[in-house]
Amino acid sequence: MYDVAIIGGGPAGSTTAALLARAGRRVIVFEREKFPRFHIGESLLPFSMKAFTRLGLHEKLLRAGFIKKYGGEIMGACSDTGTKFYFKDGYRSQTDHSYQVTRGDFDKVLLDHARESGAEVHEQTPVGSVEFSKDGVELAVRSNGSSHSIRARYLVDASGRTSVLGRQFKIKKTYDHLQKLSIFAHYDGVWRAEGIDGTLTVLVRAVDRWFWLIPLTAGRTSVGVVLDSETFRKSKLSAEDFLEQALAEQPTIAKRMTNARLVSRVYVEADFSYRSARLHGDRWLLTGDAAGFIDPIFSSGVFLAIFSGEKCADALNAVLDHPRKAKRLFAKYERSVNRAMDIYLRFVDAWYTKEFIEIFLAPRNVLGLAAAVNAVLGGNVGNSFPIRWRMWVFYFLVWLQRHHPIAPRLTLVPNKQEETPASPQAAGVVS
Repeated sequence: MYDVAIIGGGPAGSTTAALLARAGRRVIVFEREKFPRFHIGESLLPFSMKAFTRLGLHEKLLRAGFIKKYGGEIMGACSDTGTKFYFKDGYRSQTDHSYQVTRGDFDKVLLDHARESGAEVHEQTPVGSVEFSKDGVELAVRSNGSSHSIRARYLVDASGRTSVLGRQFKIKKTYDHLQKLSIFAHYDGVWRAEGIDGTLTVLVRAVDRWFWLIPLTAGRTSVGVVLDSETFRKSKLSAEDFLEQALAEQPTIAKRMTNARLVSRVYVEADFSYRSARLHGDRWLLTGDAAGFIDPIFSSGVFLAIFSGEKCADALNAVLDHPRKAKRLFAKYERSVNRAMDIYLRFVDAWYTKEFIEIFLAPRNVLGLAAAVNAVLGGNVGNSFPIRWRMWVFYFLVWLQRHHPIAPRLTLVPNKQEETPASPQAAGVVS
């Protein structure tokens, strides 16, 4: 009998496993794939750094050679300059950086760390069925062509968007207005700015789509586009042709990619945003992407996985000692994770309005608004009143822009004229 069985060895499952194992719990992890394996979601947020400190991961992350990321830049497709934000300027910032990572390598570091922390880890071991009883849970697992059963007191489903319990209980609910699709690939030789600006995630907002450029290594960059699934379907183009055409239509990106060379296949990911109606039951918790995923725009995926994994481990560690507290502590866990996802859902909904970009690209650093927005971009989803009221004012300005413009209107249509090589200057978010 294990204390906790975990389905899935990604960031949420690994974080939960490592923390519980370090607390002396008997933990077993089942991962259906063999790490490292390719995965999207390559940009981390600074509010994960405290969790990395708690896990004792910083030395391993530095040894893995991941690039330190100091902020980001958001641009409109109609301009060659954008607004940069640096994590050090976020409201009550506690760190000036996070990391840009190749997810296959990053996830393997986390899973190996969970194993080294004392968790029993089984890769290439899918879970077939799950049955609950009054005093525990029984999992049927398959390994090396044979099946056997494992029993545990509690189960954590960290199996991602294909959530084992989400399917079993039919609790996965999609956001119909956010059914986006991304097409992306890795390139060598993409132009970057000098110094720390060369570490920034660059987001370019066009009329009906947005683009990302994420530095992965000294020479490699992840480049992708996100748009409505229907737009891609109607184009009748292959993913390769669509991505090539979409990038060529953006002069700011095309100039950065003058000497770029495709070094991976072109990937497609669909159906981004969803939420599970319940995140806990008598003997189980959902965490990471199994709990929900709110669009890739602000790099919230890995952050929410680590955030929820940490909260999940803390709840279970307390419940293992005090089972009668399960109902209250599991409900508290669900509220904290849902609140974090709600914050990003509102941010994402605003991002897909033109007014958000118009306000963001004409910043006026009054009332500390820029620092509050910066903090949320960095992963600050705490219940901080100083941040909450400033974000309310920010969303009010976005609403006001729609009805009574207070910032210049933008077309978000690329300027087709020849321009000099991109070297955008920092705008007022950091002034």
